[in-house]
Amino acid sequence: MFHQKNYLRLAAPFALIVSMSVPAIADDGVDSGNTAWILTSTALVLFMTLPALALFYGGLVQAKNVISVMMHCVTIAAIASVLWLVAGYSLVFTDGGEVNGFIGSLDKAFLLGVTPDSLSGSIPEVVFFMFQMTFAIITPALIVGAWPERIKFGAVVGFATIWLMVVYVPVAHWVWGGGWLAEMGVMDFAGGLVVHATAGASAIVVALMLGRRKNFPREIRPPHNPGMTMMGAGMLWVGWYGFNAGSALAADGSAGMAMTVTHISAATATIMWMLIEQVKFGKPSMIGAVTGTIAGLATITPAAGFIGPIGALAYGALAGFVCFYAVQLFKMKLGIDDSLDVFAVHGVGGIMGTLLTAAFALPSLGGLGLPEGVTASEQFLVQFIGVASVIVWSVIASWLILLVIRSVFGLRVNDEEEYEGLDVISHGEHGYDF
Repeated sequence: MFHQKNYLRLAAPFALIVSMSVPAIADDGVDSGNTAWILTSTALVLFMTLPALALFYGGLVQAKNVISVMMHCVTIAAIASVLWLVAGYSLVFTDGGEVNGFIGSLDKAFLLGVTPDSLSGSIPEVVFFMFQMTFAIITPALIVGAWPERIKFGAVVGFATIWLMVVYVPVAHWVWGGGWLAEMGVMDFAGGLVVHATAGASAIVVALMLGRRKNFPREIRPPHNPGMTMMGAGMLWVGWYGFNAGSALAADGSAGMAMTVTHISAATATIMWMLIEQVKFGKPSMIGAVTGTIAGLATITPAAGFIGPIGALAYGALAGFVCFYAVQLFKMKLGIDDSLDVFAVHGVGGIMGTLLTAAFALPSLGGLGLPEGVTASEQFLVQFIGVASVIVWSVIASWLILLVIRSVFGLRVNDEEEYEGLDVISHGEHGYDF
């Protein structure tokens, strides 16, 4: 006979599954699942800067400059965090009234009026504040790759401080805060414009105004620690799940698809970069492979919530191919010393991914669809306007900021200091005890 006790024992697991499938919405409207995922994503995105980007960039420079690059990442993280609290968050994510198309207001400066009970959708607003803070941290930190081994530390502090408020904050408002590009319908899921286009375009300006490293490009020294760079790239790959999948702002299928296409694009770009190096140089390099990884991640970022796995394969293949030759063009042929290829990888990847979204979001190409009533050509025009405006703003603003910084701090160390290395000159420390 089938006893009641046995029935209850068998039924219990199914009851648990059913209960887990129902969103845990608290009385105050907070979705605990979404909140938990965004808290996790926040940690993952901060992990992308500290330690991932610090290790990735640190391994690419000479041993005598590794501490300086890591110091730049730490310093920018601290500065951006405070500025985000003081005014950055409010200027991005509040209504600016008559000037809302361009910038928000200071209504939530210092998080005034934001309590633990305040909501942003189905998550606490303070969680949303922290998640968006990590984007404000990593974006100026990406520009660190444009200036290693020759910039004054005071110039780093001054530039990062002004750039965050003058470039990142307005562009983030335009795209994500209800500004004029948002009104036009620009599609940027996780930062192709806000993060990668701004950082990449600004990096080119920094490289040109700062000037080349001594004896560049005749004597380009190889990265001092490819293993360190690989570990940093691996951490970036993992952290990017929070970057892209977290931008769904929910623990749902959209986040799952964003994570899937992010991974596929990174893997495909890695393979493509290795294949090109095998054909051109006879052997693939570790540095090349992980540079391909980052190119795939940057390129998929604006489209992660709009395309499917087939699109991710195409994105990854294009990222590996186009960004590889962008590095060759800007560094080798044009002689621009964007030392760690910020524009060729992040800038080119983010711009290309933003433009391609208009096509690969189409269901016929495996995408999730464009806004109702919008054709691919119409969306492409919107994407193009977004790219052009962000690049122009970033270039002009960065140039003006650097003019100010040069007049106050100076930009570059002298030849003797460059020869000695910035670790000792700027920070009195060595990365290694030889």
